[in-house]
Amino acid sequence: MADDGTTGSAVDSLDMSLPSLQSPYVTIVLPCYNEQGHVAAEVERICAAMDASGYEYELLAFDDASTDETLARLEEIAPTYPQMRIVHFHRNGGSGTVRRIGTQQAKGEIVVWTDADMSYPNERIPELVQILEKEQMLDQVVGARTSEQGTHKAFRVPAKWFIRKLAGLLTNYNIPDLNSGLRAFRREAALPYMRLLPPGFSCVTTITIAFLCNQHDVRYVPIEYSKRHGKSKFRFFKDAYRYILQVLRMVMYFNPLKVLMPVALFLIGLGLAKGIYDLIVHPFLIAIDTVLILVTGLIIGSMALLADLIVRSRGDT
Repeated sequence: MADDGTTGSAVDSLDMSLPSLQSPYVTIVLPCYNEQGHVAAEVERICAAMDASGYEYELLAFDDASTDETLARLEEIAPTYPQMRIVHFHRNGGSGTVRRIGTQQAKGEIVVWTDADMSYPNERIPELVQILEKEQMLDQVVGARTSEQGTHKAFRVPAKWFIRKLAGLLTNYNIPDLNSGLRAFRREAALPYMRLLPPGFSCVTTITIAFLCNQHDVRYVPIEYSKRHGKSKFRFFKDAYRYILQVLRMVMYFNPLKVLMPVALFLIGLGLAKGIYDLIVHPFLIAIDTVLILVTGLIIGSMALLADLIVRSRGDT
């Protein structure tokens, strides 16, 4: 999919090439951007697994303004897979836009997000759906990858570890995989957060943190992760930076005290300690920098309390 840099609604027209199903239980949202070499194989794998499961389903295959023959491949195989609906974007919107619109248009009670690059074990989609079906208290099941096969592996592994630990610290939850692209969730539970999704890759981080910050039950299931087919759209430095910003943004949106109050208390404590030191070294004289530290801590603390008041009065958490 395109990176986070592409913005906009991205939807000029929707090509619903086949009639929709009456009452699918599962909707699978499949973003496709320049996947001509393997998109047919991915559709076949998904449909074969779902047909064998017995679940009624629909597959929303989004061609996100691909510059290759992805759309043509989807149209070629469409008669073979009546459960598939093709949605064509005339402007590239990014995977987040695809997943947001796909979830909003979904007819199924359970929505599945995955990718079309052959990296995720999509034959296990019925397993994720079954877990949600059997455990009604669960709202989301995520495939937690047991290995890293992406590009820039030497930088990517420690960066993802740091971002995951930061998100875990801010949400008070042990997160095995923060940005897995394979997940199933209850559409009704996810709809309030769709407006928060960014257009690019960090949409999966957003939906994870939104669920965790609002006390939705999330289950992680270990999955194998294969090397993707085709060219990766991930840009390490730009996308890693956006992941960090998105983690902080989402926690600030739902629990600003968690981000701001530790900083405020640290500065206030540092200022008090520095003030005591100043009085011992220079009686009746407090340095200007000590006053600045104390005032800064008090300002940030006040901002934290005000932000928390706004969150609690917003009525959507």
